[in-house]
Amino acid sequence: MNRLAARNGRQPQGQAMTFGKLTLLAISLTLSFSSGGAVAAQLSKTSGSTALALAGVIAPLSPLLSQGEKKAVAMLFAANSNIPYKKPIIVTADKIVCRTSNVDLTARSCEVTFGTKVKTVNGPTANEILATEALAGVPADGAAGSNLESLSKLKCTIDPGAISQKDGSGADCAFEPGN
Repeated sequence: MNRLAARNGRQPQGQAMTFGKLTLLAISLTLSFSSGGAVAAQLSKTSGSTALALAGVIAPLSPLLSQGEKKAVAMLFAANSNIPYKKPIIVTADKIVCRTSNVDLTARSCEVTFGTKVKTVNGPTANEILATEALAGVPADGAAGSNLESLSKLKCTIDPGAISQKDGSGADCAFEPGN
């Protein structure tokens, strides 16, 4: 049948299917790369207790939050949902990069970037951020002897009123893994 189709100038059905699949693949790749020449970064989201934890470890470092907002997030993170602060709180960071070593066991640090300001933390505070990033699903990376976790464009929305309802709502975060 294929020889007959070839003699009559038609493609055999199997080849037509392959050509169709290749065309579809080419169109998909073209659409993927059409936004600035690269595939857009995957946006990750987390909510509930993990989002509150992520906001809870970053809020104290933020120069963008008022003392009232920092205190409210700290109270919520410390299991106190009955707080006087009622407005939603937005916790953001442009970039978070944490490093540890499996050779130098004392080495653990994080650089948290807020606009042009960079805060560097070490020891237990860095460990809290690193562990919370892992809990939020930030993938680990690194080379021999080192571990690296990073994210960018962190935005957490904490709603004290919703959290006080104790129904699992009120804390949402979005970020891009890596930097």
